[in-house]
Amino acid sequence: MSVDPAPSSKAQTGRFDITVWGARGTLPGSGTSQTAFGTETCCVEMRIDGHRLVFDAGTGIVPLGRAILTEGASSVDLFFSHTHYDHIVGFPFFPPLYRAGCGITVSAGHMLDGRSCEEIVSDYMRAPFLPITPKIFAADVDYRTFAAGEALFPHPGITIRTARLNHPNGAVGFRVEHGGRVAAYVTDTEHRPGQPDEGVLGLFADADVVFYDTSYCDSEMTKCRGYGHSTWQEGIRLARAAGTRRLVLYHHAHTRDDADLAAIEAEAKDIFPGAVAARTGMTFSLIGPDGPEADHVDGD
Repeated sequence: MSVDPAPSSKAQTGRFDITVWGARGTLPGSGTSQTAFGTETCCVEMRIDGHRLVFDAGTGIVPLGRAILTEGASSVDLFFSHTHYDHIVGFPFFPPLYRAGCGITVSAGHMLDGRSCEEIVSDYMRAPFLPITPKIFAADVDYRTFAAGEALFPHPGITIRTARLNHPNGAVGFRVEHGGRVAAYVTDTEHRPGQPDEGVLGLFADADVVFYDTSYCDSEMTKCRGYGHSTWQEGIRLARAAGTRRLVLYHHAHTRDDADLAAIEAEAKDIFPGAVAARTGMTFSLIGPDGPEADHVDGD
């Protein structure tokens, strides 16, 4: 699938490419009925002028890690939206962690109990849950803890704005700004009907691409209230209110098969033409080698 949205009027520079490595939530998918949209859990890569930003470390981060080593890259900035299992289960198996000479920065800001990012990782990677600890890593790993709402500056020319999300145990959404283009990663958040979250609207505002938690449909929310997730209809309401160009339906419920997701995508497109359901392997170029005319999305 290739779609060319209207060019943005914003000033542009360099490259800004996005790849989906995992789009499922809660559990990986399984079986042939889920292959079109992919079975891996949450992981999105943004490559900006040679810098690699990775959001979440679900099972999708494992094939990403293999690709990084094959490419010969040596630097990664990893950001956790939060540390529920579906978002970190791939972290101990991320191949660059075991390659000397790799530099990996791991950042988190969702914690509500005062623990640091390094403490969270150490608590996860220990017996009896795993037979290894972070001490086994050969890479140079730098852990950073930030406060939700804080702006981050991982590299010159890249700004990441953050906001607290409504999710059990806390979660953080990210807005990546570079060269006049904006991509937001807003997953694992529960909306309040008729009360748009101002922090979430700020992440969406005039964005070129937003990955949004669309685990449910509006009709399912009554029985799912309190789980910490949202709907594709709410994503459209937010995108319209905030002037978002493209809405990526993300964090697919592990129970949905390809037919379910294709039907949801079609209905969403009828209402908001800029909607698309995330698929493993889907790529976006916000700024290509020739500038804004390279703006496109490639999927299946």
